[in-house]
Amino acid sequence: MRVAMIVIKTAAEIERIRQAGILAAEALREVVRAVHPGVTGLELDRIGEEYIRARGGTASFKGYRGFPASICLSFNDEVVHGIPGRRKLKPGDLVSIDVGAEVDGFHGDLAVTLPVGEVPPQLERLLAVARESLYRAIDAVRVGNRLGDVAVAVQRHAEAAGFSVVRDFAGHGIGRHLHEEPQVPNFGEPGTGPALRAGMTLAIEPMVNLGTYEVTMDDDGWTVRTKDRKPSAHFEHTVAVTENRALVLTAIPDGVV
Repeated sequence: MRVAMIVIKTAAEIERIRQAGILAAEALREVVRAVHPGVTGLELDRIGEEYIRARGGTASFKGYRGFPASICLSFNDEVVHGIPGRRKLKPGDLVSIDVGAEVDGFHGDLAVTLPVGEVPPQLERLLAVARESLYRAIDAVRVGNRLGDVAVAVQRHAEAAGFSVVRDFAGHGIGRHLHEEPQVPNFGEPGTGPALRAGMTLAIEPMVNLGTYEVTMDDDGWTVRTKDRKPSAHFEHTVAVTENRALVLTAIPDGVV
């Protein structure tokens, strides 16, 4: 794990990240409500962007390093960073939706993967384990632990269920910038890496694959997919480190993550 400058946030800054996180979570909820067979990625992208803009925010992803859309939309064997297009959702698809919002100079970021209609039990299990892995990691976020304790919580749970975790991409610090230090991998060793300190803010995002952990990049320079073309699931929350537990900054009462 890299050790670089990690920005410790004040209580006021954490609250501003939480406001951005709430907006991102509300926008994600609206996009999820629109998921059904026949809807296109472009339509879902428009819903997300319009919701964020109407409430005074900015879509964090749009234009970020040249990304051409407001949300990331990844299907089936696509792991992360899929670009919404004219492809229509169809029954049996898995769709990962990643939303970021910026409000008053601070970012919040979260993601969910869900089925379009019914999917085989094996894929239902993949989704359940990936989501559980996120919360295992969140449970490990507290002062006194290290980043490796968070990473290994994901790895152990996913691998114990017979799945794999992506190693080439990771979660990240977040705040005034969408991506800050430290990187938050989904594999590692307990007791290693930077110590968790109160005021750190992290985007934790397990990427769990049905088959191999290896991935490839599409020619578009963004879309990451599994090397064996088997399905993947992606879940994410933005959290703050406190003395006793993680404070989830992208949680809303009727959220979908």
